[in-house]
Amino acid sequence: MFLKWILLAICGFSFGLLSSAGVFTVLASVGLIPRFAGKMHVAKKVFALEEAVVLGTIAGGCLSVFPDYGKIGSYVLAHEFFGVETVLIWKWAGRSLLAAGGFFSGIFVGCLAFAIAEMLDSIPIFSRRIGFRHGLGVAITAAAFGKLIGSLLYFGERIFLSGY
Repeated sequence: MFLKWILLAICGFSFGLLSSAGVFTVLASVGLIPRFAGKMHVAKKVFALEEAVVLGTIAGGCLSVFPDYGKIGSYVLAHEFFGVETVLIWKWAGRSLLAAGGFFSGIFVGCLAFAIAEMLDSIPIFSRRIGFRHGLGVAITAAAFGKLIGSLLYFGERIFLSGY
């Protein structure tokens, strides 16, 4: 039985390494991090950005495997740090951090999707084929807003709970 658990741990660790290597390979092939550094004018700190992506991926992977360790808010609320009257402040701060995390995750996923689409040159080829000369920026912005509205409806109406 113990040998089975050891084998399972080795397989899980190996599969985690393989999937994270795949994520970082996609990010490196698209050139997303250097592009972010160029847009933010912090090219000297590109290694810090890469390390932030790596640490964020590791933290996200660990929290997805061990979700109980990510429940810091319930620990804070249970122990009533700084008194009972600050519970509303802690709840507001937790919701604000959750909203900020979701916002930045959405930005990252959107930038990654558009970087992959740009790498494949699908948008310019599509626009040339249909004779779309003016307003490409408007079309991309409309696609982004459509994705935003669809995500808000998906999560706001809790469609993800129904399994459809």
